Amino acid sequence: MLSIGGVVGLLGQMPGGAIIDAARRERLVAGFAVAAIGVAALAYAAWPIFPVIAAAATLHALASCVLGPAIAAISLGLVGPAAIGERLGRNARFASLGNGFAAALMGACGYFLSSRSVFLATFVLVIFTIIALARIRDREIDPEQAHGSITRAEPDPEATSVLHLLRQRPLLIFAGAVMLLQLANAAMLPLMAGIVTTRSSQWAPVLIAACIILPQAIVALSSPSVGRKAQQWGRRPLLLIGFSALAIRGVLFATVTDPYALVAVQFFDGVTAAVFGVLIPLTVADIAFGSGHFNLAQGVVGTAVGIGASCSNVLAGYVSDHFGHSTAFLGLSAIGCLGLCLIAFVMPETKRA
Repeated sequence: MLSIGGVVGLLGQMPGGAIIDAARRERLVAGFAVAAIGVAALAYAAWPIFPVIAAAATLHALASCVLGPAIAAISLGLVGPAAIGERLGRNARFASLGNGFAAALMGACGYFLSSRSVFLATFVLVIFTIIALARIRDREIDPEQAHGSITRAEPDPEATSVLHLLRQRPLLIFAGAVMLLQLANAAMLPLMAGIVTTRSSQWAPVLIAACIILPQAIVALSSPSVGRKAQQWGRRPLLLIGFSALAIRGVLFATVTDPYALVAVQFFDGVTAAVFGVLIPLTVADIAFGSGHFNLAQGVVGTAVGIGASCSNVLAGYVSDHFGHSTAFLGLSAIGCLGLCLIAFVMPETKRA
Protein backbone atom coordinates (compact mmCIF):
# COMPACT_ATOMS: atom_id res chain seq x y z
CA MET A 1 0.00 0.00 0.00
CA LEU A 2 2.82 2.40 0.85
CA SER A 3 4.52 1.54 -2.44
CA ILE A 4 1.37 2.39 -4.40
CA GLY A 5 1.20 5.84 -2.82
CA GLY A 6 4.95 6.37 -3.22
CA VAL A 7 5.03 5.48 -6.93
CA VAL A 8 1.93 7.55 -7.75
CA GLY A 9 3.30 10.48 -5.74
CA LEU A 10 6.62 10.30 -7.58
CA LEU A 11 5.06 10.14 -11.05
CA GLY A 12 2.49 12.84 -10.27
CA GLN A 13 4.81 15.66 -9.17
CA MET A 14 5.34 17.31 -12.55
CA PRO A 15 1.76 16.80 -13.83
CA GLY A 16 0.47 18.19 -10.52
CA GLY A 17 2.55 21.33 -10.93
CA ALA A 18 1.43 21.71 -14.55
CA ILE A 19 -2.23 21.47 -13.45
CA ILE A 20 -1.75 24.34 -10.99
CA ASP A 21 -0.03 26.44 -13.67
CA ALA A 22 -2.94 25.82 -16.02
CA ALA A 23 -5.58 26.63 -13.38
CA ARG A 24 -6.66 30.21 -12.81
CA ARG A 25 -8.27 29.50 -9.42
CA GLU A 26 -5.62 27.85 -7.28
CA ARG A 27 -7.80 28.06 -4.17
CA LEU A 28 -10.52 25.96 -5.83
CA VAL A 29 -8.01 23.33 -6.94
CA ALA A 30 -6.58 23.20 -3.40
CA GLY A 31 -10.12 22.75 -2.04
CA PHE A 32 -10.76 19.79 -4.35
CA ALA A 33 -7.43 18.24 -3.35
CA VAL A 34 -8.21 18.59 0.36
CA ALA A 35 -11.69 17.13 -0.20
CA ALA A 36 -10.13 14.17 -2.05
CA ILE A 37 -7.89 13.51 0.96
CA GLY A 38 -11.01 13.54 3.15
CA VAL A 39 -12.72 11.02 0.86
CA ALA A 40 -9.63 8.79 0.99
CA ALA A 41 -9.67 8.96 4.82
CA LEU A 42 -13.33 7.92 4.93
CA ALA A 43 -12.59 5.05 2.54
CA TYR A 44 -9.78 3.82 4.81
CA ALA A 45 -12.17 3.81 7.78
CA ALA A 46 -15.29 2.42 6.08
CA TRP A 47 -14.04 -0.25 3.67
CA PRO A 48 -10.60 -1.60 4.67
CA ILE A 49 -10.32 -4.10 1.80
CA PHE A 50 -7.54 -4.23 -0.78
CA PRO A 51 -9.26 -2.66 -3.84
CA VAL A 52 -10.73 0.21 -1.83
CA ILE A 53 -7.51 0.90 0.07
CA ALA A 54 -5.47 0.79 -3.16
CA ALA A 55 -7.85 3.25 -4.83
CA ALA A 56 -7.85 5.51 -1.75
CA ALA A 57 -4.03 5.46 -1.56
CA THR A 58 -3.87 6.44 -5.24
CA LEU A 59 -6.39 9.25 -4.73
CA HIS A 60 -4.53 10.48 -1.65
CA ALA A 61 -1.20 10.54 -3.48
CA LEU A 62 -2.64 12.34 -6.51
CA ALA A 63 -4.29 14.95 -4.30
CA SER A 64 -1.02 15.52 -2.44
CA CYS A 65 0.79 16.13 -5.74
CA VAL A 66 -1.61 19.01 -6.42
CA LEU A 67 -2.03 20.36 -2.90
CA GLY A 68 1.63 21.19 -2.19
CA PRO A 69 2.12 23.31 -5.33
CA ALA A 70 -1.30 24.90 -4.82
CA ILE A 71 -0.41 26.14 -1.32
CA ALA A 72 2.89 27.56 -2.59
CA ALA A 73 1.11 29.21 -5.53
CA ILE A 74 -1.55 30.77 -3.27
CA SER A 75 1.23 32.09 -1.01
CA LEU A 76 3.10 33.63 -3.93
CA GLY A 77 -0.12 35.10 -5.33
CA LEU A 78 -1.00 36.67 -1.98
CA VAL A 79 2.28 38.38 -1.15
CA GLY A 80 4.34 38.50 -4.37
CA PRO A 81 8.01 37.68 -4.92
CA ALA A 82 9.35 40.42 -2.64
CA ALA A 83 7.74 38.99 0.51
CA ILE A 84 7.56 35.28 -0.36
CA GLY A 85 10.55 34.36 1.84
CA GLU A 86 8.90 35.39 5.09
CA ARG A 87 5.54 34.00 3.96
CA LEU A 88 7.08 30.58 3.31
CA GLY A 89 8.72 30.76 6.74
CA ARG A 90 5.33 31.33 8.34
CA ASN A 91 3.89 28.47 6.27
CA ALA A 92 6.61 26.14 7.58
CA ARG A 93 5.93 27.23 11.17
CA PHE A 94 2.21 26.47 10.94
CA ALA A 95 2.86 23.21 9.07
CA SER A 96 5.15 22.09 11.88
CA LEU A 97 2.60 23.03 14.55
CA GLY A 98 -0.08 21.24 12.54
CA ASN A 99 2.04 18.10 12.31
CA GLY A 100 2.53 18.06 16.06
CA PHE A 101 -1.13 18.72 16.84
CA ALA A 102 -2.33 16.10 14.35
CA ALA A 103 0.07 13.48 15.71
CA ALA A 104 -1.15 14.09 19.27
CA LEU A 105 -4.83 14.09 18.25
CA MET A 106 -4.58 10.93 16.14
CA GLY A 107 -2.48 9.16 18.75
CA ALA A 108 -5.11 9.92 21.38
CA CYS A 109 -7.94 8.80 19.08
CA GLY A 110 -6.15 5.56 18.27
CA TYR A 111 -5.36 4.86 21.92
CA PHE A 112 -8.69 5.78 23.55
CA LEU A 113 -11.15 4.98 20.73
CA SER A 114 -10.04 2.78 17.81
CA SER A 115 -7.61 2.68 14.93
CA ARG A 116 -10.37 3.64 12.49
CA SER A 117 -11.14 6.78 14.48
CA VAL A 118 -7.79 8.17 13.30
CA PHE A 119 -9.18 8.46 9.78
CA LEU A 120 -12.39 10.06 11.02
CA ALA A 121 -10.27 12.64 12.84
CA THR A 122 -8.52 13.30 9.53
CA PHE A 123 -11.88 13.94 7.88
CA VAL A 124 -12.83 16.45 10.60
CA LEU A 125 -9.53 18.28 10.08
CA VAL A 126 -10.27 18.37 6.34
CA ILE A 127 -13.51 20.25 7.05
CA PHE A 128 -11.62 22.91 9.02
CA THR A 129 -9.03 23.16 6.23
CA ILE A 130 -11.73 23.85 3.64
CA ILE A 131 -13.23 26.52 5.93
CA ALA A 132 -9.79 28.17 6.17
CA LEU A 133 -9.43 28.12 2.36
CA ALA A 134 -12.89 29.67 2.03
CA ARG A 135 -11.72 32.65 4.12
CA ILE A 136 -9.27 33.63 1.35
CA ARG A 137 -10.92 35.68 -1.39
CA ASP A 138 -10.09 35.06 -5.03
CA ARG A 139 -9.42 38.76 -5.60
CA GLU A 140 -6.67 38.66 -2.96
CA ILE A 141 -4.63 36.22 -5.08
CA ASP A 142 -2.81 37.70 -8.06
CA PRO A 143 -3.02 34.91 -10.69
CA GLU A 144 0.04 36.11 -12.60
CA GLN A 145 2.19 36.21 -9.47
CA ALA A 146 0.87 32.81 -8.39
CA HIS A 147 2.33 31.24 -11.53
CA GLY A 148 5.58 33.20 -11.47
CA SER A 149 4.54 35.40 -14.39
CA ILE A 150 5.36 39.07 -14.90
CA THR A 151 3.64 41.70 -17.02
CA ARG A 152 5.53 42.41 -20.25
CA ALA A 153 5.00 45.17 -22.79
CA GLU A 154 5.91 42.67 -25.53
CA PRO A 155 5.28 38.90 -25.32
CA ASP A 156 8.46 36.84 -24.89
CA PRO A 157 7.83 33.26 -26.04
CA GLU A 158 11.38 32.20 -25.15
CA ALA A 159 11.14 33.35 -21.52
CA THR A 160 7.78 31.63 -21.02
CA SER A 161 8.71 28.40 -22.81
CA VAL A 162 8.53 25.19 -20.77
CA LEU A 163 11.62 23.83 -22.55
CA HIS A 164 13.54 27.00 -21.71
CA LEU A 165 12.65 26.56 -18.03
CA LEU A 166 13.56 22.86 -17.96
CA ARG A 167 16.94 23.60 -19.55
CA GLN A 168 17.85 26.24 -16.98
CA ARG A 169 21.13 25.27 -15.35
CA PRO A 170 20.23 26.53 -11.82
CA LEU A 171 17.03 24.44 -11.81
CA LEU A 172 18.87 21.25 -12.79
CA ILE A 173 21.68 21.90 -10.30
CA PHE A 174 19.21 22.63 -7.50
CA ALA A 175 17.15 19.51 -8.31
CA GLY A 176 20.34 17.45 -8.11
CA ALA A 177 21.29 19.03 -4.78
CA VAL A 178 17.84 18.37 -3.32
CA MET A 179 17.99 14.76 -4.52
CA LEU A 180 21.31 14.36 -2.67
CA LEU A 181 19.71 15.99 0.38
CA GLN A 182 16.90 13.44 0.48
CA LEU A 183 19.24 10.56 -0.34
CA ALA A 184 21.31 11.50 2.72
CA ASN A 185 18.48 12.54 5.03
CA ALA A 186 15.50 10.21 4.57
CA ALA A 187 17.13 7.09 6.05
CA MET A 188 18.86 8.72 9.04
CA LEU A 189 15.94 8.76 11.47
CA PRO A 190 14.64 5.22 10.69
CA LEU A 191 18.18 3.84 10.95
CA MET A 192 18.78 5.67 14.22
CA ALA A 193 15.41 4.49 15.58
CA GLY A 194 16.53 0.90 15.07
CA ILE A 195 19.72 1.58 17.02
CA VAL A 196 17.84 3.24 19.89
CA THR A 197 15.44 0.28 20.07
CA THR A 198 18.38 -2.13 20.31
CA ARG A 199 20.29 -0.16 22.96
CA SER A 200 17.39 0.98 25.14
CA SER A 201 14.28 -1.08 24.38
CA GLN A 202 12.40 0.09 27.49
CA TRP A 203 12.70 3.80 26.68
CA ALA A 204 12.77 3.47 22.89
CA PRO A 205 9.20 4.76 22.22
CA VAL A 206 9.80 7.86 24.35
CA LEU A 207 13.23 8.54 22.84
CA ILE A 208 12.00 8.10 19.27
CA ALA A 209 9.05 10.40 19.96
CA ALA A 210 11.49 13.00 21.33
CA CYS A 211 13.60 12.62 18.17
CA ILE A 212 10.53 13.50 16.11
CA ILE A 213 9.23 16.32 18.32
CA LEU A 214 12.54 18.20 18.78
CA PRO A 215 13.08 18.98 15.06
CA GLN A 216 9.43 20.00 14.69
CA ALA A 217 9.82 22.44 17.58
CA ILE A 218 12.95 23.94 16.01
CA VAL A 219 11.16 24.31 12.67
CA ALA A 220 8.22 26.04 14.35
CA LEU A 221 10.49 28.46 16.21
CA SER A 222 12.99 29.31 13.49
CA SER A 223 11.25 29.08 10.09
CA PRO A 224 10.08 32.74 9.92
CA SER A 225 13.62 33.85 10.78
CA VAL A 226 14.96 31.63 7.99
CA GLY A 227 12.61 33.37 5.54
CA ARG A 228 13.76 36.82 6.67
CA LYS A 229 17.45 35.88 6.56
CA ALA A 230 17.00 34.45 3.06
CA GLN A 231 15.79 37.88 1.94
CA GLN A 232 18.73 39.61 3.64
CA TRP A 233 21.64 37.20 3.04
CA GLY A 234 20.57 35.43 -0.13
CA ARG A 235 19.79 31.74 -0.62
CA ARG A 236 23.22 30.08 -0.85
CA PRO A 237 24.46 30.84 2.71
CA LEU A 238 21.39 29.23 4.23
CA LEU A 239 21.54 26.26 1.84
CA LEU A 240 25.14 25.73 2.94
CA ILE A 241 24.05 25.85 6.61
CA GLY A 242 21.34 23.26 5.94
CA PHE A 243 23.71 20.84 4.21
CA SER A 244 26.40 21.38 6.87
CA ALA A 245 23.92 20.48 9.62
CA LEU A 246 22.97 17.32 7.71
CA ALA A 247 26.60 16.22 7.33
CA ILE A 248 27.38 16.93 11.02
CA ARG A 249 24.31 14.94 12.08
CA GLY A 250 25.47 11.89 10.11
CA VAL A 251 28.92 11.98 11.68
CA LEU A 252 27.48 12.33 15.20
CA PHE A 253 25.05 9.45 14.66
CA ALA A 254 28.06 7.33 13.60
CA THR A 255 30.11 8.19 16.68
CA VAL A 256 27.68 8.86 19.57
CA THR A 257 26.62 5.77 21.53
CA ASP A 258 24.47 7.20 24.34
CA PRO A 259 20.77 6.87 23.29
CA TYR A 260 19.89 10.08 25.13
CA ALA A 261 22.65 12.02 23.38
CA LEU A 262 21.25 10.83 20.04
CA VAL A 263 18.09 12.80 20.81
CA ALA A 264 20.18 15.97 21.21
CA VAL A 265 21.79 15.30 17.82
CA GLN A 266 18.33 15.73 16.30
CA PHE A 267 18.81 19.48 16.81
CA PHE A 268 20.70 19.42 13.51
CA ASP A 269 17.74 17.72 11.84
CA GLY A 270 15.61 20.68 12.93
CA VAL A 271 18.10 23.10 11.39
CA THR A 272 18.10 21.22 8.08
CA ALA A 273 14.31 20.92 8.06
CA ALA A 274 13.80 24.62 8.82
CA VAL A 275 16.22 25.69 6.07
CA PHE A 276 14.94 23.45 3.32
CA GLY A 277 11.27 23.75 4.25
CA VAL A 278 11.58 27.44 3.32
CA LEU A 279 14.41 27.43 0.79
CA ILE A 280 13.15 24.74 -1.60
CA PRO A 281 10.00 26.60 -2.74
CA LEU A 282 11.77 29.96 -2.38
CA THR A 283 14.67 28.98 -4.63
CA VAL A 284 12.28 27.46 -7.17
CA ALA A 285 10.32 30.74 -7.19
CA ASP A 286 13.56 32.62 -7.89
CA ILE A 287 14.51 30.34 -10.77
CA ALA A 288 11.03 30.27 -12.32
CA PHE A 289 10.51 34.05 -11.97
CA GLY A 290 8.92 35.46 -15.11
CA SER A 291 8.34 32.07 -16.74
CA GLY A 292 4.72 31.52 -15.70
CA HIS A 293 5.64 27.91 -14.79
CA PHE A 294 6.52 28.19 -11.10
CA ASN A 295 4.45 25.15 -10.16
CA LEU A 296 5.86 22.97 -12.95
CA ALA A 297 9.33 23.85 -11.66
CA GLN A 298 8.18 22.79 -8.20
CA GLY A 299 7.14 19.48 -9.74
CA VAL A 300 10.63 18.98 -11.21
CA VAL A 301 12.24 19.53 -7.81
CA GLY A 302 9.53 17.44 -6.12
CA THR A 303 10.37 14.53 -8.43
CA ALA A 304 14.01 14.83 -7.41
CA VAL A 305 12.91 14.78 -3.74
CA GLY A 306 10.90 11.61 -4.34
CA ILE A 307 13.75 9.83 -6.12
CA GLY A 308 16.22 10.66 -3.36
CA ALA A 309 13.86 9.63 -0.56
CA SER A 310 12.92 6.37 -2.32
CA CYS A 311 16.54 5.30 -2.76
CA SER A 312 17.76 6.42 0.67
CA ASN A 313 16.33 3.62 2.84
CA VAL A 314 17.36 0.89 0.39
CA LEU A 315 20.92 2.21 0.15
CA ALA A 316 21.36 2.84 3.88
CA GLY A 317 19.76 -0.47 4.82
CA TYR A 318 22.07 -2.41 2.52
CA VAL A 319 25.20 -0.67 3.81
CA SER A 320 24.07 -1.06 7.42
CA ASP A 321 23.42 -4.79 7.03
CA HIS A 322 26.76 -5.50 5.34
CA PHE A 323 29.15 -2.94 6.87
CA GLY A 324 27.52 -1.73 10.10
CA HIS A 325 25.52 1.28 11.30
CA SER A 326 28.50 3.60 11.65
CA THR A 327 29.56 3.05 8.04
CA ALA A 328 26.00 3.69 6.87
CA PHE A 329 25.79 6.98 8.76
CA LEU A 330 29.21 8.10 7.51
CA GLY A 331 28.13 7.24 3.96
CA LEU A 332 24.96 9.31 4.34
CA SER A 333 27.06 12.15 5.74
CA ALA A 334 29.37 11.91 2.71
CA ILE A 335 26.37 12.22 0.40
CA GLY A 336 25.34 15.32 2.33
CA CYS A 337 28.85 16.70 1.78
CA LEU A 338 28.44 16.14 -1.97
CA GLY A 339 25.30 18.27 -1.86
CA LEU A 340 27.22 20.88 0.14
CA CYS A 341 29.94 21.00 -2.52
CA LEU A 342 27.33 21.26 -5.28
CA ILE A 343 25.81 24.33 -3.63
CA ALA A 344 29.19 25.84 -2.72
CA PHE A 345 30.95 25.47 -6.06
CA VAL A 346 28.30 25.05 -8.79
CA MET A 347 24.97 26.54 -7.69
CA PRO A 348 24.62 30.28 -8.42
CA GLU A 349 22.88 32.70 -6.07
CA THR A 350 19.24 33.00 -7.18
CA LYS A 351 18.08 35.97 -5.07
CA ARG A 352 17.07 38.87 -7.29
CA ALA A 353 17.66 42.54 -6.53
